[in-house]
Amino acid sequence: MLDTSTKSVAFHTLGCKLNFSETSTLSRMLEGEGFAKREFDDLADVYVINTCSVTENADKECRQLVRRIQRRAPESLVVITGCYAQLKPKEIAEIPGVDLVLGASEKFNLAAHLRELSKGDSTKISSCDIETVDRFHASWSMGDRTRTFLKVQDGCDYNCSFCTIPLARGKSRSDRIDNVVANAIALGRSGVKEIVLTGVNLGDFGINESENGKSAQRNENFFGLVQALDGTPGIERFRISSIEPNLLTNEIIDWVATSQSFMPHFHIPLQSGSDRILGLMRRRYRTELYAERVSRIKQRMPDACSGVDVIVGSPGETEADFMETVDFLTDLDISYLHVFTYSERAHTHALTIKPIVPISVRQERNKILRQLSYQKMQAFSRSFEGTTRPVLFEQAEKDQMMEGYTDNYIRVTTPYRAEWVNRIVEWTL
Repeated sequence: MLDTSTKSVAFHTLGCKLNFSETSTLSRMLEGEGFAKREFDDLADVYVINTCSVTENADKECRQLVRRIQRRAPESLVVITGCYAQLKPKEIAEIPGVDLVLGASEKFNLAAHLRELSKGDSTKISSCDIETVDRFHASWSMGDRTRTFLKVQDGCDYNCSFCTIPLARGKSRSDRIDNVVANAIALGRSGVKEIVLTGVNLGDFGINESENGKSAQRNENFFGLVQALDGTPGIERFRISSIEPNLLTNEIIDWVATSQSFMPHFHIPLQSGSDRILGLMRRRYRTELYAERVSRIKQRMPDACSGVDVIVGSPGETEADFMETVDFLTDLDISYLHVFTYSERAHTHALTIKPIVPISVRQERNKILRQLSYQKMQAFSRSFEGTTRPVLFEQAEKDQMMEGYTDNYIRVTTPYRAEWVNRIVEWTL
């Protein structure tokens, strides 16, 4: 049995900003239970790895981290949670050195599990059928007080052919608007200046957890949340993280365009510029709608930054499909790309789609789009040279330098000045 009052814990996070916000919340919970927090490379009594399973690399990295811990601290407890833990708990339990595997329903009961855990016991798996997961746990990242990632939605009801997230995180569910506003106000009081709203399917916000045995139902929506948060005391900036193009409505775009709090910055997943491939991916839009959304943003906010997620090498993607994507993105008025190479994931519909694109071809296509992303970002940044924009400088110092971001997400680096930390400074680019 673990005496939590005298023990230390270290965390490592794989994957998305959502995972980082949840790790930060778990850390605060354990510190409240008496644990002393340690860096992951330091000696600790407990190591917690919050995993991703979007790509095969995340699975491999999890295994490598466990081996590192075993070499450094063989008597320490090792806990694996997150998406990989929900999808493949038995596989993880077989990794030498793992003591506890927590699925989606038990992640936030970590402290209770640790109190019952001893090194040398058989690996404990605490998981459940993902269909039964219906609770929402608010989470937010802390550390750099300048910016926090605030989770307001979890899970996804979509069934995109390449994605395991619905299997790992369950059905779409959300916090309530009044709770989100209260959390935002508290974060503002703590010194946070910028909040990034995050979720698995952020635009689907509004489905609240079941009460009194009744099915969860939609009571609110994302536009209502944006309206309620606008002007939150202490918070100078809000950003909307990745949002599906079919859920990014004109009313949301128009509201951001006139808001003083919401920044002119959108990240909108495309995944493919080929309508045929979008159909195979089971995406809920086509390129025409996507182009309309980007055009609307630029019409209302000419200075806005627009980022795009793209997957290359998905099953069935021909050279012609890929070139259609390249041409579509080249003509699109966007600022940068996040390029992902397709990775086969168990229990997804994509595994039934043929032909399979060779790994070497996937990698080559990735390089082409990353080069296009570089060109887009350079052109976007150059278009603002000589203009003055507000920059929020961050606390972190590296090599006597500090960095911050403009309202439209252009990174600025300058020699460190303590008086600029966590302040908005008018900056000539």
